[in-house]
Amino acid sequence: MKAKFLNAPLSEELRKRYSKRTIRVIKGDTVKVTRGDHVGEEGLVDAIDARNTRLIVHGVSLTKADGTEVPRPVDASKVEITKLKLDDKRRVEKLGESE
Repeated sequence: MKAKFLNAPLSEELRKRYSKRTIRVIKGDTVKVTRGDHVGEEGLVDAIDARNTRLIVHGVSLTKADGTEVPRPVDASKVEITKLKLDDKRRVEKLGESE
């Protein structure tokens, strides 16, 4: 049920290529943050928290008071997919075109 909340918009280039506006984000996709304090930062999706519908993006982190860096969870609707991981055959079929 919560998987539908893990959909993110595609970049303009991918939108034209696949004729789709959104797709579910998976680990390994490259995304760009479009809202919040980390706007413009781009990185790989390191993990997905399906329970809280959040993504952990490489390079998006907060600094704690003691100086350690912790990953900052980002909502899937606040990112834009810039590069897809196309290892899954079913995902490629669903998109309609292989790379």
